[in-house]
Amino acid sequence: MSREGNLEAPTRHPLDWKNPDFYNQKKLDDELERVFDVCHGCRRCVSLCGSFPALFDLIDATDDGEVHGIDKADYGSVVDQCYLCDLCYMTKCPYVPPHEWNLDFPHLMLRAKAVKHKNGESNFRDNLLSSTDKIGRFAGIPVVTQIVNAVNHNSLTRSVMESTLGVDKKAWLPDFAPQTFKQLAEKSSSWVVKNGEKTPGKVAVYATCFINYNEPGIGQDLLSILEHNEIPYVLVNKEACCGMPKLELGDLEAVEKHKDINIPQLAKLAKEGYAIVTPIPSCTLMFKQELPLMFPDEEDVQLVKEAMWDPFEYFISRKKDGLLNMDFSVPLGNVSYHVPCHSRVQNVGKKTAETLQMIPGTDVHVVERCSGHSGTWGVKKEFHAMAMKIGTPVFKNMATNEPDYISSDCQLAGHHIEQGMAEAGLKAAQMEHPLSLVAMAYGLKK
Repeated sequence: MSREGNLEAPTRHPLDWKNPDFYNQKKLDDELERVFDVCHGCRRCVSLCGSFPALFDLIDATDDGEVHGIDKADYGSVVDQCYLCDLCYMTKCPYVPPHEWNLDFPHLMLRAKAVKHKNGESNFRDNLLSSTDKIGRFAGIPVVTQIVNAVNHNSLTRSVMESTLGVDKKAWLPDFAPQTFKQLAEKSSSWVVKNGEKTPGKVAVYATCFINYNEPGIGQDLLSILEHNEIPYVLVNKEACCGMPKLELGDLEAVEKHKDINIPQLAKLAKEGYAIVTPIPSCTLMFKQELPLMFPDEEDVQLVKEAMWDPFEYFISRKKDGLLNMDFSVPLGNVSYHVPCHSRVQNVGKKTAETLQMIPGTDVHVVERCSGHSGTWGVKKEFHAMAMKIGTPVFKNMATNEPDYISSDCQLAGHHIEQGMAEAGLKAAQMEHPLSLVAMAYGLKK
């Protein structure tokens, strides 16, 4: 007997991406039509992103207002608007498994992106933007760094980039640092390992492309916090990109190549008793959810999943073990904190907000809604305006308490919010990553 909605916790099925049927266009279209028909009868997700308005507009334009009237060639306009934030699955959809209708909209969109990529339909720009580690290594060459940063800030060259590459000239783009995080990072002091009931007493830091090449100061702040708490650490050696940009492109073979580089190193560290910490939530999510669903039978992938921590998840558990240094000496005033989608999907709770709220003289205003940026999606010419539109409620909400600081675990979202607030004429506030705010509260940086 059919049930309306689902009262049980969602179950995520493994991604059957190595099955030839996964790439069968006819079977994909049939599944898209089935799922779109369910979405048509519900429409709870219409406010989340551009995919659902695009779908419902297509349905409403048919002769009889039903899904079967849509030209299947138009399905791509729905797929292209999905940036895999996962919020429809996690927060809105009443028909996710174990419900019998078995809807996983984000992974269906991922399947459609994978078929598109398999058919050679990914363009040069998308392949380039998703190659974050290759870009980082090239742009990290000193002379090249200066040129790339100058190009990013020049209106004429940005107009050329827009017309040739399709990168919106108004979109914020990250600078590249003159030295990488790994070049700057100092070795840990030889602290005694203090394991807690909930936490390992030593940490392996998976730097991520963004921290290593773009904003190494955030990684430096993480190391200073670990050092201040007398937690010995190591850096993951010769890491590759986590694979999230390639996943969003649908290039699952490239995701596997990155996995084959990262997992042996990370599994070795997990077996040695390290907590593996990543400063960017999309990378954490990749190891906690997407890779385990893509490779459910690989023991080391599952081992890494269990050893992977969001940094604030680790700090709060450390506090529960009675092992977190609580000598916060610098108040932060009003902080508007944005919870990124890829933090929410991890189901660890609002651990960053909980940490910031422990700092005396700090009032934390929490904004829990998608900023609209989503990695490379929000910088593309055809999507940047939509990214700003999706983020508008966030921009306004972040400004409500006239914050001294705005912050997000996703630094890309933080910059996107900063840009949106400026364009909306809202009062400016200093943008800092939460790890940087904690380092400031400890008196470790100004």
